[in-house]
Amino acid sequence: MGRLLENDGFIKKDFDEVADVYVINTCSVTENADKECRQLVRRIQRKAPEALVVITGCYAQLKPQEIASIPGVDLVLGAAEKFNITQHLKEITKGDSAKICSCDIEEVNSFVPTHSVNDRTRIFLKVQDGCDYNCSFCTIPMARGKSRSDSIDNVVSNVQALAEQGAKEIVLTGINLGDFGKGLHGGKKKEETFYELVQELDKIEGIERFRISSIEPNLLSNDIIEFVSNSRRFMPHFHIPLQSGSNKILGLMRRRYKKELYAERVGLIKTMMPHCCIGVDVITGFPGETDADFDETFQFLHQLDISYLHVFTYSERANTTALDIEPVVPMQKRQERNKILRNLSYQKMQYFTSLHTGQVRKVLFEANSKNGMMEGYTDNYIKITAPHNQLWANTIREWKI
Repeated sequence: MGRLLENDGFIKKDFDEVADVYVINTCSVTENADKECRQLVRRIQRKAPEALVVITGCYAQLKPQEIASIPGVDLVLGAAEKFNITQHLKEITKGDSAKICSCDIEEVNSFVPTHSVNDRTRIFLKVQDGCDYNCSFCTIPMARGKSRSDSIDNVVSNVQALAEQGAKEIVLTGINLGDFGKGLHGGKKKEETFYELVQELDKIEGIERFRISSIEPNLLSNDIIEFVSNSRRFMPHFHIPLQSGSNKILGLMRRRYKKELYAERVGLIKTMMPHCCIGVDVITGFPGETDADFDETFQFLHQLDISYLHVFTYSERANTTALDIEPVVPMQKRQERNKILRNLSYQKMQYFTSLHTGQVRKVLFEANSKNGMMEGYTDNYIKITAPHNQLWANTIREWKI
């Protein structure tokens, strides 16, 4: 959206500067995202009362009327309309009631390839959007629509263009990345697969690193794991959502695997790549999660050879079937469980890093400088901090951990 506006003559400003247009791209995975949106609008109202305020993203798709009622909001763009932002801005005037351009999510079937552009060396390239899964806690299918993808040919040409611009690392992203290949785009005659995509990307000269952002355990095939283990360009780093280490809770969540399959995937990765970093998503306090269920999750994660956790506290979302599951876990207990797993995550990452102390690994340093220091990541995602050296920015260095 930023690039579309710049192409139309707009100049990008920092959020804290006074601007003519503010665009807020919302999440709706947690309750806090909704509150944060309201707070941001209030901040803009105080700073630049004459500015146009545009809200887009998942919250805008799910609750357009609610957002339109927030004082100061001028334009609400749903999933299919956000990339028409420049045209919509020409048609609104400050002071009019908020215009809602939100379409039926069932009609969203096009794919728009996007990538991040900033001074980071890692570029996030979206190759897939939407989700056909029906997890009982999740609003994403309602907010993002059916699973659909770019074509392999398009992704390859986008990556080649990014290589020419000096990108060193590309992180492949999607709502359900392993589902890549569904939903015709770019004149595809047949469905393609994520495995076929990684094989083609591995051949591209100029990009030194690829990462797979997050992939469902049931879609992370043995072929993909084996391929990454032998690849020069795909980094030994996987992020695999688990959500619970209890099969009872996984069933209530409507996840498409059991914990035994998850453990099998982790075991295969570690057999082929003992140095591989593995991240895990997990939710605490899902309805019906007893102390025994949580303890089962804790013990499962404690014994699993993983490197870090992303821990989410369950929050109720409208129109999800999880709302019908009982008993509800009190919020205080959800947060206590979250803290326990975050502590476990810290210990896991400390242990994983300690296994590599003294080793020399390749680090891609980023351009950002913070308090005279710069950061980078090893191939297997260990964060390295070093005194800032401009010559090292966007370069890969041998580094003793």
